[in-house]
Amino acid sequence: MLQRIQTIWLLLAVIVSAGLIFVLPLWENSAGEFVYTHEVLIALGMFLASAAISLVSIIMFKNRKLQFVLGRLNIILNLFLLGVFVYWSLTLPGEMDVSEKGIGMFLPIISIVFIVLANKAIKKDEDLVKSVDRLR
Repeated sequence: MLQRIQTIWLLLAVIVSAGLIFVLPLWENSAGEFVYTHEVLIALGMFLASAAISLVSIIMFKNRKLQFVLGRLNIILNLFLLGVFVYWSLTLPGEMDVSEKGIGMFLPIISIVFIVLANKAIKKDEDLVKSVDRLR
């Protein structure tokens, strides 16, 4: 059932994790040049893994429990990515060439919001199916 609301939320998470990373810069270095995600391989890999997990979650629409678990795994991956960005921007000595933070560093937060909304809808569907099974 691809017409459910969680599919829309997961598609938006895929767009944020796989599409906007090439458009929005992560930060501006000390030379005044924007640094994008495809220039930082760790961040690129984690963003693309998040997008892949969201796509797999969309395909697993018949198995709501696995879809819910994949959503939680994706949230953990995005939180880890956000932690890496915070680590890079705050605690490394020598400023690590991060002069000014860009909007791309906040993309994991947007992705987490969409995945949380999808997980709420998945949980709602699962509760509805369980309540109907009780009536039979």
